[in-house]
Amino acid sequence: MSMYGRDPWGGPLEIHATDSATDDERSRNLQELDRGALDETQQSWLLGAGEQKKNKKTYVDLGCIIVSRKLFIWTLGTLAVFAFLSAFITLIVKTVPRHHHKPPPPDNYTIALHKALLFFNAQKSGKLPRHNNVSWRGNSCLHDGKDDGVPPVIKDLVGGYYDAGDAIKFNFPMSFSLTMLSWSVIEYSGKYQAAGELGHVKDIIKWGTDYLLKNFNSTADTITQLGMQVGSGDTSQGSATPNDHYCWMRPEDIDYDRPTQTCTTCSDLAAEMAAALAAASIVFKDNRAYSQKLVHGATTLFKFSRDQRGRYSPNGKEASVFYNSTSYWDEFVWGGAWMYFATGNSSYLKLATTPRLAKHAGAFWGGPDYGVLSWDNKLTGAQTGIVMCSYLPMFTSFNRTRGGLIQLNHGRPQPLQYVVNAAFLAALYSDYLDAADTPGWYCGPNFFSTDVLRDFAKTQIDYILGKNPRKMSYVVGFGNHYPKHVHHRGASIPKNKVKYNCKGGWKWRDSSKPNPHTIVGAMVAGPDKHDHFHDVRTNYNYTEPTLAGNAGLVAALVALSGDKTTGIDKNTLFSAVPPMFPTPPPPPAPWKP
Repeated sequence: MSMYGRDPWGGPLEIHATDSATDDERSRNLQELDRGALDETQQSWLLGAGEQKKNKKTYVDLGCIIVSRKLFIWTLGTLAVFAFLSAFITLIVKTVPRHHHKPPPPDNYTIALHKALLFFNAQKSGKLPRHNNVSWRGNSCLHDGKDDGVPPVIKDLVGGYYDAGDAIKFNFPMSFSLTMLSWSVIEYSGKYQAAGELGHVKDIIKWGTDYLLKNFNSTADTITQLGMQVGSGDTSQGSATPNDHYCWMRPEDIDYDRPTQTCTTCSDLAAEMAAALAAASIVFKDNRAYSQKLVHGATTLFKFSRDQRGRYSPNGKEASVFYNSTSYWDEFVWGGAWMYFATGNSSYLKLATTPRLAKHAGAFWGGPDYGVLSWDNKLTGAQTGIVMCSYLPMFTSFNRTRGGLIQLNHGRPQPLQYVVNAAFLAALYSDYLDAADTPGWYCGPNFFSTDVLRDFAKTQIDYILGKNPRKMSYVVGFGNHYPKHVHHRGASIPKNKVKYNCKGGWKWRDSSKPNPHTIVGAMVAGPDKHDHFHDVRTNYNYTEPTLAGNAGLVAALVALSGDKTTGIDKNTLFSAVPPMFPTPPPPPAPWKP
């Protein structure tokens, strides 16, 4: 007999009566099966590997875990292969040549900038710093300011800079040079930093401002006397008195008297010295104590310039022969502007923008030197935008040589010192317009883009660096073809442990051999109006460098150097100027219920 039921998975479910058993029998059978399974499980868990005779797998005991030997060996092999591949890849990366994108080489303006700054190291007077980087220079003129007749407040005039190829220290052009250098740092500190020269140029400025502070009682609020010159160059009437022009000696060997000259009515000199200290105070604004010292000295000097009127170089004074000042009104405008930027005092701005002052300075009547920035004429620096049109070749304010050099001094000798100043102003004004998102400016009805100004600056500096009919660089040490007979005492006399006296050095002055020392970075006076140049040591109109000329060169070079997108510093010039609008009040406190 059989019974049929439904298999839930499909098909019949058949149960035979003959195979059936009682419930007790089925229960006993299940218990026996459970005990057998349990005994086998216990053996697999509790017995050691050697005792598991029926289990063919082997295991590795890692202390905290037991894993299959096969799995353990596979894991170790994988790690070994991975380590080998990693080491192999690292070896390949280290040995295969890398193709890094090197930074572009410095442009010619940056290269020339490095050299032009070294000229100031070569011109230092006094006890030189350890790392002056001009091997043929040493300590010199360590008794300056100690001659008879020097005011008691001027006790020490050691330091400063020699003006040119001689050893005279003229405060008038020296101050202008420092103002130009400071102006360039204020506007282009980022470019100086990129060139690695920011610290260097600041050291150059401080060497000069430290010296200017010695020329008057810089701690006083009011002064009556001012140092203006150390050394003498008077060779009139066949004088054979040893001095800085009659003698040809290394500064380190000078043993003749170096008189100190002072002035009591010298508005132009005092105002220019004030401008130099005021501009430098902005450069050193992060050195609060020194910056305030410069501002105080500048304030004292500018007050002196306004209180005791007069030119520092009237007829009969030696200064009128070498650095004659035509008036002091332009220094009032120039100095007043820098005093405003250094102090934020609006009274200086009011003075600098007074129409009567501008009229006296020649702002409205023009003249042959209108638009020519120089150590004598500062008006152009204070009214930059007005003169830009005169630099463009389509206008006839100034002639040009056949080689393209603008004749700002109308064909007179030593043209380059004026050209570099114009190049700086043009590049700077172009950057001013770019900073204001202004694409250009108008000259009458004609519109010119900012690129026109920058191109003018580049063509003039390129001429100086060698793109001229003679293919000569007028910056010593730049390029392969540059003047070798520079009119410079220190560079033309060998440093051979021989002291050549006043006349003993004449043989080196008159020698046709190249200078034994290269005065790197010196910009010589330049070619004549026909692009001709004579590399002759005795002709200073061609081969003598000056502080003022090199200061303008440095300013123009840094303005043109590097990436044009760097632009100018929009804020530093106005760091001491109060905001045009009052500071808005703070927001109200959060509302609380």
